[in-house]
Amino acid sequence: MGIFNFFDRFRASGIGVQSDRSPWGDFYFEPVSARSISGMRVSADSAMRLAAVYACVRILSETMASLPLVVYRPRKDGGKDRVTDHWLYQLLGKRPNRYQNPFEWREMLQGHLALRGNAFCQILANSRGEITELIPIHPDRVRMELLPTGDYRYRIRDQAGSEIILPRGEVWHLRGLSSDGLIGLSPIELSRESLGMALAAQDYGARFFSNDAKPTGGWIEFPGNFKDPEAKRVFRESYQAAQSGSNRGKVLVLENGMKFHEVGVTNKDAQFLELRKFQITDIARLFRVPPHMIADLDRATFSNIEQQSLEFVMHTMTPWAERWEASIEADLLPDSSNEGDALEIEFDFANLMRGDAASRSAYYQSGIQNGWLTRNEARISENLNPIAGLDQPLRPLNMVEEDDAEDAEDAQIESQDSDTDPSPEPDPQLSLRLRKLVESNAQRLARRICKKGALGTNEINLIAQTFSLPLSAVQDWAQGAPSLEDEPALSRSLIQLGIHI
Repeated sequence: MGIFNFFDRFRASGIGVQSDRSPWGDFYFEPVSARSISGMRVSADSAMRLAAVYACVRILSETMASLPLVVYRPRKDGGKDRVTDHWLYQLLGKRPNRYQNPFEWREMLQGHLALRGNAFCQILANSRGEITELIPIHPDRVRMELLPTGDYRYRIRDQAGSEIILPRGEVWHLRGLSSDGLIGLSPIELSRESLGMALAAQDYGARFFSNDAKPTGGWIEFPGNFKDPEAKRVFRESYQAAQSGSNRGKVLVLENGMKFHEVGVTNKDAQFLELRKFQITDIARLFRVPPHMIADLDRATFSNIEQQSLEFVMHTMTPWAERWEASIEADLLPDSSNEGDALEIEFDFANLMRGDAASRSAYYQSGIQNGWLTRNEARISENLNPIAGLDQPLRPLNMVEEDDAEDAEDAQIESQDSDTDPSPEPDPQLSLRLRKLVESNAQRLARRICKKGALGTNEINLIAQTFSLPLSAVQDWAQGAPSLEDEPALSRSLIQLGIHI
């Protein structure tokens, strides 16, 4: 039998690989976790063996880490100004600690949140009370301890095995969904059975192909009898040695009328492939990630992928961003009684909502033409440098403010009354607001006419409609209009025409 066959009996004595407590097994080196009904031990680390879990955690972590972090100072008029010289922006946006850059730091913390429901950082501050570093702590090494006063503190075990105690004020605790408001719930622990079944199916598939894609069970028909149990055991072990390891696939020779019979359910009968596909969808549901983002395109179409991507931003990443923003403002920003010192934190989703070039072009065009977006703001959104002279919002000639519209109506009534007078006199008490309206329209008309280089019928009709003048009066003015190459002179002449001077 040999000494190696003797040790092999101990290696195979467990039920499944994860139950192997022999010196060759990993039982004593795995993190403490609960066993699912399927027989698999499920923990945050073992769940990452599933490609779907790893893909979902990676998508959430990388997306959260790639969002630009913006610090605002609100204004009294409802607007807000970006702040880049505050220590909080330098901490979160430039260097959270001496070991990591902001992307790596946020990616790690979001991974902790997605897998374990909690993320911890030790707070290091200077003598002025400004936070200088946020050192991440692995959630598995943190234990919360309630105090008789109702407060709590954190017991942290370092890599050397020693334990340190930190008060609540020296730990930034970012929680996921919680049932008691203190500790976040672990999605992996709550979905232990579903993930355990996925792990069991994955291990079964690996064992199936390691056995040359053949059923693992079988029995040997023997017409005779073994002399004693020891002879039966020796035969079984010799058969297993002859058909396992490097001997797998070799021709089996049976004597004395023995016959081998396969036993086991086929993968088709067990719906193995259907189970594997369902587990991908189930895991995507757990992390609220659209299946197409983890390469499950069974039900994806060209029309619904765009909508699913939009829902990923609205219903998956927005709640995570709100959780981060609320925790930063509550735990990292100092309380300020002065409204001028108050700050707000926001993750910018503009890059995720950009769309294609055609959609962005239509968006910018609508904003610029309707006056709520300047041309330089559109250039900055496209990572282009601003150009001088493009900071003023545009307004269509046929659109005015309500107050200006009322003044224009009064001026039109006065103009109609003056048409009956054979010798109209200019009104010296012309409203200042009306004059500004005339000047603005005159400048726009002059710019348009000079750019086109022609003063034709369309331009004359537009001038008459803009200033509510008779067409004949505008035609007479056009006969002696200034040169079309001199925009300022043409603008002054139009102003004179518009106010009847």
